Amino acid sequence: MRRLRIATLGLLASALWPSQTPAVHAQSIACRAPEAVCALRDAVFPVSSFDPVGSAVRLEKDLLVTNRHIVADEVQAMVFLPDGSRVVGQVVPTDYPGDLVLLRVPGLPPGPVAVPAPFDDGDRLFTVGADIGLGEVRVYPPGNLLQAPAEGTSRARIHHTAYSQPGNSGGILSDEAGRFVGVATSGGTGRFEAIPSEEVVALRAASGPQKEAASRGIGRNYRDCVETLDFARQQGRNVPAPLAEKVAARCNATGNRQMIGDAGRALGQAGHFEESITLLSRAVAMDPHAVNARLSLVVSLHLARRYEDELPHIAWLMENLPNDAQVLRFGIQAGKWGGDEDLARRALALLERHHPQMAPVARDFLDNGPPAPARAPQ
Repeated sequence: MRRLRIATLGLLASALWPSQTPAVHAQSIACRAPEAVCALRDAVFPVSSFDPVGSAVRLEKDLLVTNRHIVADEVQAMVFLPDGSRVVGQVVPTDYPGDLVLLRVPGLPPGPVAVPAPFDDGDRLFTVGADIGLGEVRVYPPGNLLQAPAEGTSRARIHHTAYSQPGNSGGILSDEAGRFVGVATSGGTGRFEAIPSEEVVALRAASGPQKEAASRGIGRNYRDCVETLDFARQQGRNVPAPLAEKVAARCNATGNRQMIGDAGRALGQAGHFEESITLLSRAVAMDPHAVNARLSLVVSLHLARRYEDELPHIAWLMENLPNDAQVLRFGIQAGKWGGDEDLARRALALLERHHPQMAPVARDFLDNGPPAPARAPQ
């Protein structure tokens, strides 16, 4: 059954990923990044498994690393080569708790490898990954660091603005010197994430045939979360309480901060605020620098009218995203209704500086606005 699934996904990915020659792979899009960054394209391969299209990075002649969410509990992945051919890679079992997994891929042609390097926050950053529409590996426009990995947690990620899009997961986050500093993972709304590439050392130590049972269980949790969450999203705002509880339980079981955050965000949008807050609070605890997860937590707390609980998260976001209009609007409202007049006034001052056209309405709300709404029913 798994082999049939790989074959089916291979056909789907082939439709998305047209055959190409090495010359097309190398030259159809001019690479305007530094030469060392452009060279990393040859160490990245499009892959297809549980997720039909992703990316993977060559670490050795026949060894790639990609995101665990690309494979879930599949034991194989299709790897697409620059000449239009493809080979099958075997998932290396692992009990590594983060969103990484190794692929052993006999039959890869000779080529460069990417060497994991320590993260240095002083450079521009670039994402190198598979472009589904163009059918090649490319370097995307650069960005900058938002937050370095938080200390004291192995799930911390690099948070940045280097453009990324679907299909890039499992690719490279590079600095200007062409160093492989992160594995591209997720993101959106102009803020993206990567797992520090040095985590590959821990992944290797936690991988091997003796990890098969644990690996299968972790992968099954990923599949259960994705499939249950997809079903819940199809219900729009009409997610019944038992389904919300199932989403929370299954996505919590992955231990994957991004999946936990995605579940929390979806349940908040469906009006299940307490389940959303619990999930998003765990996501932030796992990675305190997770900007998107903390923003989602603020939204759920705000909609649940838990303004006092919202305040410390607003304060952190105001310090780290001082020109974000959404953050500042929440700061003004939550500060006024949560009893922190000073925070509200600081948010108003930042709004006047960065978005002066919005300031008059905000100032009127702060001076003359209504009292706090009653707490939302549980």
